[in-house]
Amino acid sequence: MTARSVCVFCGARPGRDPIYMQDATAVGEMLAAAGWRLVYGAGDVGLMGATARAVQEAGGETFGVIPAHLVAWEVGKRDLTRYIVVETMHERKKVMFMNSDAIVVLPGGAGSLDEFFEVLTWRQLGLHQKPIFLLNTEGYWTPLIQLLDHVVTQGFAGDNVKSFVQSVETVQDLRMALRAALS
Repeated sequence: MTARSVCVFCGARPGRDPIYMQDATAVGEMLAAAGWRLVYGAGDVGLMGATARAVQEAGGETFGVIPAHLVAWEVGKRDLTRYIVVETMHERKKVMFMNSDAIVVLPGGAGSLDEFFEVLTWRQLGLHQKPIFLLNTEGYWTPLIQLLDHVVTQGFAGDNVKSFVQSVETVQDLRMALRAALS
């Protein structure tokens, strides 16, 4: 059986609460301990960098994809197991998605939301069956979950859209959910 890969979408900033960086580090450690390869945006800043460094320090594999225009801004992490520079943001998302078996979204900003909604839309359209997890650190994603509920109650999506996303509260819960999804 080949090793599984987990795509992590997350912030290129650390956020205000130190728990975000702590969880990003714990996710990296968890991925490496489970033998799962990290697929992410190849940055060495914010939550992205913390997750990748934790995977590397724990002896895990990393696969990073970054568009050329962000190499300097996100400090492209060239010491990854695999480091790919692409032309566009869309190509970045596509390569990350195509090289993963599951998607995890840690706290982040507009870029993380863009990535989340793209894979959710693809799932809603039947283009994939990959599990999507929100790590709801300290309730960070609760407003997003409420927004999805609102979209459904207002008739702009079916109830099934909520079933495509699983919210977990802790890294331990995420590990168990990933293990169930990837076995």
